[in-house]
Amino acid sequence: MEERPVGLNLDDKKAVVAEVAEQLAKAQTVVVAEYRGINVAALTKLRAQARDGGVYLRVVKNTLVRRAAAGTPFAPLADQMVGPLLYSVSTDAVAAAKVVSEFAKTNDKIVIKAGCFAGKVLDKAGVQALASIPSREVLLSQLLGMFQAPVSAFARALAALAEKRGGPAPEAAAEETAAA
Repeated sequence: MEERPVGLNLDDKKAVVAEVAEQLAKAQTVVVAEYRGINVAALTKLRAQARDGGVYLRVVKNTLVRRAAAGTPFAPLADQMVGPLLYSVSTDAVAAAKVVSEFAKTNDKIVIKAGCFAGKVLDKAGVQALASIPSREVLLSQLLGMFQAPVSAFARALAALAEKRGGPAPEAAAEETAAA
């Protein structure tokens, strides 16, 4: 006798819908990718990369995700929810797109179908463009570097001027003052 997989009962379905809805409520980006033919080891690797990137990644029945997405900015994505899909959800605007795009470069079994950011549905090219944007942390560090550059250039100029005049460098003068 053939064993058939047992589907989720109604309570389990409600729990999955609630879990996905909770993730969507705090998300900025959702990326949908087809995973047809991927082996378990590769999917496990993708899940690990998603966890490291702070991305919620899950394979869920499309009908359950449609219910969870109803009434959210991700509702327009429902038209793309066809076939065996995995859903990548992130609170960071680029993390979900970055994780799936990077993995898809090395594994041709992952095919990006669509994404949704700021209520707009993105095609594959849009998701890849979103993935190419640096993360929030990188952008903040670049901004900090831009703010520090003039100050450090000014300090170097003062040090060079003090050295040229034969006096102590500003750091040395500050240390001598503090010691006295």
